Amino acid sequence: MTANEILKDLKSRKFKPLYLLHGDEPYFIDEVSDYIEDKVLNEAEKGFNQTVLYGKDTDIMTVINAARRFPMMAEYQVIIVKEAQDMKWGKEDADKKGLNPVLSYLENPLQSTILVLCYKYGKFDKRKKAYKAIEKNGIVMESAALYDNKVPGWIEGYTTAKGYRISAQASAMLAEYLGNDLSKIANELSKLMLNVPAGQEITLKHIQENIGISKEYNVFELQSALIRKDVLKANQIVNYFEANPKANPIVLVLGNMNNFFSKVLLFHYVKDKANAARELGVSPYFLKDYEQAARSFDYYKTLQIISFLREYDLKSKGVDSNASHGELMKELVFKIIH
Repeated sequence: MTANEILKDLKSRKFKPLYLLHGDEPYFIDEVSDYIEDKVLNEAEKGFNQTVLYGKDTDIMTVINAARRFPMMAEYQVIIVKEAQDMKWGKEDADKKGLNPVLSYLENPLQSTILVLCYKYGKFDKRKKAYKAIEKNGIVMESAALYDNKVPGWIEGYTTAKGYRISAQASAMLAEYLGNDLSKIANELSKLMLNVPAGQEITLKHIQENIGISKEYNVFELQSALIRKDVLKANQIVNYFEANPKANPIVLVLGNMNNFFSKVLLFHYVKDKANAARELGVSPYFLKDYEQAARSFDYYKTLQIISFLREYDLKSKGVDSNASHGELMKELVFKIIH
């Protein structure tokens, strides 16, 4: 089931005794577990019937023993295990009596307990008996990271759900700048919405003014200057980065540039240019930048630029270099353009 499907059932108070939320994208795991933590029980019921545990501080038998308790003056008790990937799960083998208490519970869970296991930053082993028991008697949600080209659409859906609209250019810019870290995007949008009246469209100007992306001096303008081989503008932007290192850390700048030129390299391979945006996994709004970059830098030069970016990433971390980040960026710009 997806997070939206689970949330729909939860809002209708259709509960399962077991929830395994696992996968690489923590946002959806938090979305479901936070709703259960906040909404299933009222404040009076939570005192006796809600337990939040952390994987590194507990083990599976402690969780199972807690799950076997009956609720006090409530219909349900809720047990949430956060960071369950750090929990000691124990062996699945039966004991001398032929029993395994963990599997025994998962195969026949107490219907008045809602046990939520938040297993982040990886997938739970589907071969395990525990997985199969939870899948049979509860809900399993695999929270996969979104592909880059799906992020603008997610941003549009998120803003709509919050009572706002967002322009295609703004959602594309936000996705390009922040990547596919949904928790970070949601956090930045939440802060931005404090400064934009509900119902109003969020524009590129709002993004630039509230999320620290300078209108003239940002990594996208730097990439544009490099594509045009505009030495003056590129160095003006690098000087701005040097003067504002917290807003433009070199690791973020190099990371964005590496992502951009890796897609320029892929563009050289794409035979059907009409489907290039889909092949590259980018918004059609930005496709013209990749087309222009491919004209400015042929296949071999693009390979060389990617090599430069990796070299200067290491230098920025102190490998074989004592130069400042500003000096490194100026050297890199010179090598890219020339």
